[in-house]
Amino acid sequence: MLIALDGASITEHLEELESGVVIVDLDNIKVDVEDPALFHVPLKKMALEKGGDTLFSNTVAMGVAIGLLCYDIAILEKVLTEKFEKKGESVVKKNIESAKAGFEYAQSQYPGKCHYVLRPQKKVPGRMLITGNEAVGLGALASGLKFLSAYPMTPSTGVMNYVAANSEGLGVIVEQVEDEISALNMAIGASFAGVRSMTTTSGGGFSLMVEALGLSGMTETPVVIFLCQRPGPATGLPTMTEQGDLEFVLHAAQGEFPRCILAPKSAEDAFYLTSKAFNIADKYQIPVFILSDQYLADSVFVCKKMDSSKIRIERNLLSDDEVERETYLRYRFTDAGISERALPGQNGALVVADSDEHNEAGHIDESIENRVKMSDKRLKKLELLKNTISLPEVFGDENADISLIGWGSTYGPISEAVSILNEKGVSINLIHFNEIYPLPEKKIKALLSKSNKTVCIEQNASGQFARVLRAYTGVSVNNHILKYDGRPFTPDKIIEELKLLKVV
Repeated sequence: MLIALDGASITEHLEELESGVVIVDLDNIKVDVEDPALFHVPLKKMALEKGGDTLFSNTVAMGVAIGLLCYDIAILEKVLTEKFEKKGESVVKKNIESAKAGFEYAQSQYPGKCHYVLRPQKKVPGRMLITGNEAVGLGALASGLKFLSAYPMTPSTGVMNYVAANSEGLGVIVEQVEDEISALNMAIGASFAGVRSMTTTSGGGFSLMVEALGLSGMTETPVVIFLCQRPGPATGLPTMTEQGDLEFVLHAAQGEFPRCILAPKSAEDAFYLTSKAFNIADKYQIPVFILSDQYLADSVFVCKKMDSSKIRIERNLLSDDEVERETYLRYRFTDAGISERALPGQNGALVVADSDEHNEAGHIDESIENRVKMSDKRLKKLELLKNTISLPEVFGDENADISLIGWGSTYGPISEAVSILNEKGVSINLIHFNEIYPLPEKKIKALLSKSNKTVCIEQNASGQFARVLRAYTGVSVNNHILKYDGRPFTPDKIIEELKLLKVV
């Protein structure tokens, strides 16, 4: 079902419909095609009659959709009442009357009444309805988040809104700051003081955070950064989707220091991966990125109820009894590169931090020997972190002839394409990465060596993940499918591209 509010929607999506219907106001939208799927509804006229404003066209269209599905209009009336009751009884009434008009029009005018029947299923226990952004916010709250600072930026703002709306009683502070520079610096400050903290942004906002990212790296202060991608550069397409910031996030900031990048594939994955992000940040004392995008952020999922009992909060902080007052050194050299972390003011321990290169005690030290040892200390963490990174999921036969490689939010459409092709007898699987950096190269090499053909599918123009894969594991893919028009992949489009490449 397509509710077309402009002609471009029909031009772009009509061919995707299979025995479907297009709800369109042909009095106001001129269409160059004749198709039996087009169902004319005078949306604006009805909106003016029932609501007094063309603004109610959306509500009329929703009523039409409910009417075509033979669903209970009372459910829509309840939703409209809850949505608009703060705006007053008059607004609620106009919305309900507009919806009823659309419902009745569909019931009386559509040929083949109720061809598209939607019936409620029996209640399945333990299910929930949630967006990708909400899942990240929920995961952060379940993981002990205490401070979130952010400047609103589409499409990341939903996480901040969700945390703020559900923070009461959890001791969480949400600070809407004056700019992104302040956002990350405040999150780092809160973390330095001892609480789990994060910031949320998109690519343009992260551009302003880059200097502060280096502060996290140098002071070894853990912080979680939720970066929700949209097409760039500059303002780009602020309400559309892309995976164009991977290499930016991987290489941002001056100098060299360890970081971790995670990219959830679904709402459920976003919940648990957010928890892992906080634990990695605290254990390795590094910045950790949760790299999402508009497609995942705003998609609505029905999934198993998130199980908070699976969440383990691992702070890796010294207790008061463990602090050795006289000998404590915040940046002590260790075999693993990870120093014991006490908090400022804790049990008399002197915690010193400096954004300049420093010695074990935290004081500025520009000597050659110290510089080399400190750089090596920080970078050692990457080798240890590789053991924490999970291998990519293999969807389908592990020994398939063809492997599609994806990362992040593309999991849904790629896995569906694999299922369709498997049903047609094609030996194909999906190897999907949701933990992006650092990569355990030997294990990944062994996994990808089983395929005769590999196709990396990602939403950017230059094949960024394929390049990262080659740089850090030595694995080169045979083919690429790249999409960078701001729209998400569909299974049909993926299959079409595979045929053009003569892979299937």
